[in-house]
Amino acid sequence: MMDVTIQNFETEVIAASMTTPVLVDFWAPWCGPCKSLGPVLEKVEAAYQGHFKLVKINSDEEQQLAQAFGIKSIPTCVLLMNGQPVDGFMGALPEGQVKQFLDKHLPAEGALPAQAEEEVDQAPLPEVDEHSARAALEQALATDPGNDDARFDLVKQLIGHGELSEAAALLAPAMSRIPVPLRFEAQTQWLNALEFVTNDPRGQWEPAKFDELIGQNKRDFETRFAKSRLLIAVGQWEAAMDELLEIIMRDKAWDKEAPRKTFVALLELMTPPKPKTQDATGKSAGGIELMGKAALQEDPLQAMISSYRRKLSMALN
Repeated sequence: MMDVTIQNFETEVIAASMTTPVLVDFWAPWCGPCKSLGPVLEKVEAAYQGHFKLVKINSDEEQQLAQAFGIKSIPTCVLLMNGQPVDGFMGALPEGQVKQFLDKHLPAEGALPAQAEEEVDQAPLPEVDEHSARAALEQALATDPGNDDARFDLVKQLIGHGELSEAAALLAPAMSRIPVPLRFEAQTQWLNALEFVTNDPRGQWEPAKFDELIGQNKRDFETRFAKSRLLIAVGQWEAAMDELLEIIMRDKAWDKEAPRKTFVALLELMTPPKPKTQDATGKSAGGIELMGKAALQEDPLQAMISSYRRKLSMALN
C-alpha cells in the first residue's frame, strides 16, 4: 500500500490502472473502521501477488480528490481499471468479502478465488492463465478475422510483452483499411515509439542531449519528434504531447502531419472506455456513487485530456 496525493495521483492511480487494476482506499487518521480495514487490504494485496495495486488517500488532506470521487463516508474503496472507476464499497469489510469484491472485477487471469484461504499464499503466478487468455484471443481472431475487439486486446498484450514484430503483423490488416480505425492508428503510434527506442541510436540518449540540440534550433523538428517518441516509450505521455505541440504550432504539415497524428493517437490511448458497471443513476454495481456531475467536472484524467484537446485545437487554428 502506498500514499497518494494530488501530485502523484495521475501517475500512481490513473496511469497505473491502464495496465493493473488499482484499489484506492479513502481513509482518515481519526477513523476507527479505517484502521481495521487497512491491515485487511494489505493482507489481500500480498495474497493476490501483484494482480491489483493498493493505494490509500487521506481524505482530510486530499479533499479535492475525495470530492472528485463523491466520497461521503469513510472508509470507502474505489476500484479503477483503464483509468476509470468501475466499482467500490464502503465500510470495513472482512477479508473474505474484500476478496469476493475483487474477484468480480479482476481479469480472469489475475483473479484469485475468495475461498480456500490457506491455498492463497501458495497460489502460483498466473502464467498458464495468461497463455490461455492469449490463446483465446488468437482463436477468436482465427474464427472471425473481423473481430476488432479481440485484435485490439491481443495487440495490446503483445506490445505489453515487448513482442513488437508480432504486434505489427497483427495490426497490418487493420491499418490497410480506409479509413484506418482510430484505436488501431493509436496502437501503431505507440508501437512506433517503442520500435524507435529499440532500433534508433537516439532512443538511448539522455533527455539533456535532446534539449541541448533543441536549444540551438527551436525548429529542429526531427529532434523534437525523436524526443517525443522516447517520452512515449517511457510512459511520459503528457511531456510527449507538449513536445508534439511545439512542432504543430510551428509547422502543422511537417512530416505529413506525423506530430498531429501521434498527438491524436495518445489522446485515444489515454481516453478510458465508459464504465460498464455503472447504471443510469451513476451508481456502481456496489451501490456507491462513483462519478456524479461534480466528479465528472473534476476528474483529473478527463480534465487533462480535455485540456490537451483544447491545446491541439488552438494550435491547429
